[in-house]
Amino acid sequence: MPFINSPAKLEEFRKDILSNRDPNKPCITLCSGSACHATGSGDVAASIEAEIEKQGLSAEVDIRKTGCHGFCERGPIIVIHPEEICYFQIEPKDVPEIVSQTIKKKQVIERLLYPDPNTNEKIIHESEIPFYKNQARLVFGSNGSIDPKSIDDYLAIGGYSALAKVLSQMTSEQVLEEVKKSNLRGRGGGGFPAGRKWEGSRIAPDEIKYVIVNADEGDPGAYMDRSLLEGNPHAILEGLTIGAYAIGSYEGYIYVRQEYPLAVENVNIAIKQAEEYGFLGKNILGSGFDFTVKVHQGAGAFVSGESTALMTALEGRVGEPRPKYTRSNIKGLWGKPSVLNNVETWANVPLIINKGADWFTQIGTEGSKGTKIFSLVGKITNTGLVEVPMGMTLKDIIFNIGGGIPGGKRFKAVQTGGPSGGCIPEDLLDLEVGFDELTKAGSMMGSGGMIVMDEDTCMVDVARYFIDFLTDESCGKCTPCREGLRQMRKNLTNITEGKGKEGDIELLEALSEVAKEASLCALGTSAPNPFLSTVRYFRDEYEAHIKEKRCPALSCKELISYHIETDKCQACMICLRKCPAEAVDGGKKKIHVIDQDKCTKCGTCFEVCPSRFSAVKKISGEPVPPPVPEEKRIIIRKSK
Repeated sequence: MPFINSPAKLEEFRKDILSNRDPNKPCITLCSGSACHATGSGDVAASIEAEIEKQGLSAEVDIRKTGCHGFCERGPIIVIHPEEICYFQIEPKDVPEIVSQTIKKKQVIERLLYPDPNTNEKIIHESEIPFYKNQARLVFGSNGSIDPKSIDDYLAIGGYSALAKVLSQMTSEQVLEEVKKSNLRGRGGGGFPAGRKWEGSRIAPDEIKYVIVNADEGDPGAYMDRSLLEGNPHAILEGLTIGAYAIGSYEGYIYVRQEYPLAVENVNIAIKQAEEYGFLGKNILGSGFDFTVKVHQGAGAFVSGESTALMTALEGRVGEPRPKYTRSNIKGLWGKPSVLNNVETWANVPLIINKGADWFTQIGTEGSKGTKIFSLVGKITNTGLVEVPMGMTLKDIIFNIGGGIPGGKRFKAVQTGGPSGGCIPEDLLDLEVGFDELTKAGSMMGSGGMIVMDEDTCMVDVARYFIDFLTDESCGKCTPCREGLRQMRKNLTNITEGKGKEGDIELLEALSEVAKEASLCALGTSAPNPFLSTVRYFRDEYEAHIKEKRCPALSCKELISYHIETDKCQACMICLRKCPAEAVDGGKKKIHVIDQDKCTKCGTCFEVCPSRFSAVKKISGEPVPPPVPEEKRIIIRKSK
């Protein structure tokens, strides 16, 4: 294992790595992130290794288990280089054919290719697939090509060159100015300019200073930071070390969720490798700069993603926020100046140093520079992680990259910014994605969650769901958040259960105002956003629930009923057999009816009724038709 003690030796070692790698040698890259592990990539990896050995190709073919490729809807994913042949939803049984046909004979297996949704034409190359083609994968792109457990893979793509440049060619002041010039804004939620935050710590008088990676990613449906830590941990370490040099810190922490075991494993391996190679520790690259990094696993509290609560947890105490009379970059961890940025923010730093602030500011909008990684989930055809330039419209992300809404359903809203974000309606789909633009629309960038909703989504219930989540995750330290959210949850639950009354909307607005103005931390001040955005754009749904006891989306369980239309029922008996509550009465050639007293409104009958009949109807706000008299329930049909 080499110890690299100078930038010159780093470049020499990098050349050695590249000289021993044949760019024309077949290489199978397999997505091995958590999402693909859940769909069996571990078994696929074992099958590939066994098959390569069985066919005597171990010396002729490289196998690389990479991080997340992004297209999680289609995992496990294999990309075969140098041809860039991309196969989706691979199973172990496919492996022998892949090796014998594609690796040995250079033949493409069409059934494993991605079909173009418009033409159904099979697409061979990863870069030509619409999901990837419309992205700008600057930060996330390396995830699909390197083994996160191999520092040599990171060095082969230019890893640690930014650190070498900083330590050998730039003063700490110059590094800070470059980051400030780039207008890199924090990707963790608030969007505060990273350079200004760093500057506050740099000029603080204390000698002891800390840099911290916030990997406490708790938003429902969000996993951008997890995938970066799993797939490219050295990029985060490099960015963190550069930040430490810029502010004069010698100790850093990575605060990561307990629920991210693979990320913890990979980042610990990366730290050990970086120490052995000389990128962490004493006298890094012969510069005289010392820096160490420790990993701290959080206990799973959502509120610990807030900066002061995270630092309190790092200190070994309960993760609770504290008043920001002085910002944490001046008085943070153990009362010392502390720079806290999330995973994605730190990963941008090496790019800015290598390519320059001028390059970075050419991407994005006036106030939001660079790219942003989103987790695109919900009622969307292509679920996964997408990286797009700031300024791309919501419509382009959802329809050009995400493939639109499945099942021919209509788009209704998209929720951005995590549980404290807001819901943006269809008539704002042309909104450009940026920190300021989303805030003006009543939402926020947040860490990058993007949940798509279709016509079957009840917006009142969406607000209730997120307020319920935030109520449970509130630390309870301050009254406006603790009690205000409880009351909001109670009122929203009543509305979705048909118990809403006049004045409830106004009460919710008043509670929201108090929480926004008087809560201690950002969890409380932003918690009302789900309600405020939905009542702003979908007030008619609230009024329908309260005044008409009707759910327009036919979603709220207490406000809907199921019945079987007599002229459509074919007495097929499917709903009768499937009903878990035995609420369906019927028989052969006998029109079925639903006993409303027994019905639990689970929706099974609605789901299993054949589409060619569509006899089961879901209604809300109108009386259920009376049951068909027994003597009229016999169906008489002529045989064909």
